[in-house]
Amino acid sequence: MAVQNKDLPRFSIVSQSPRFTRLSVVLAVFWLALAMAWLWLLWRGMDTDAAQLREQRDGLKRSEALLKQELANAKRAEFITRSANTQIQESLAEKDEQIAGLRADMDFYERLVGSGGRRHGLSVHNAEFSPGAGNAWRYTITLTQNLNRGGLTSGQMQFAVDGVSGGKLKTLNWSQLLQKPEAPAQDFSFRYFQQIEGDVMLPLGFTPQRVRVSVSGGFGKQEQRFDWTVSTTSTQPDL
Repeated sequence: MAVQNKDLPRFSIVSQSPRFTRLSVVLAVFWLALAMAWLWLLWRGMDTDAAQLREQRDGLKRSEALLKQELANAKRAEFITRSANTQIQESLAEKDEQIAGLRADMDFYERLVGSGGRRHGLSVHNAEFSPGAGNAWRYTITLTQNLNRGGLTSGQMQFAVDGVSGGKLKTLNWSQLLQKPEAPAQDFSFRYFQQIEGDVMLPLGFTPQRVRVSVSGGFGKQEQRFDWTVSTTSTQPDL
């Protein structure tokens, strides 16, 4: 067994070579520079990606705004088209109604004054009503004659309305319709025809069904019955 020399120290200091120290420093600096360069490149790449993402985001926002504007324009154009189409349809319906009214007027005039038409004395041509405010109704009673050509036909007109109220038949006479006790009949005077107009009131819950028009004068007295008709034609002048 070898005997350890107790006089020798257990640790010894060995001086390092200056060349090895410089090499270590250079390597450390190199790796540090390499790491910084890599971090810089990584940061530049991230910044470029962020710029591209921002550009893409801005492009998407512009595209979204453009699509929204195009959609709003399309909706506005569709609304204008629908409105114009509705107006055209309403205008066509009004024109058709006017044409139908004019044709009815022409037939009426031809029957009244045409040389080949049947000649007759005083007659109630029709009775029409149009709704007014509340329970008021505007009436138009058309009287005609072509027997006494050029001469005046005069007299008085009144009418009664038959209908249903509370599930029972009920008749409203002239005074009840005008809401005036003993209301006088309405005067008329014409050569060929005349439209007599005025307003009457119908009570709540009363459903009109028929109209009984009475005319009287020097020609005598007569009564004609008509179904309750709501007016859709224009007023004709008195002749």
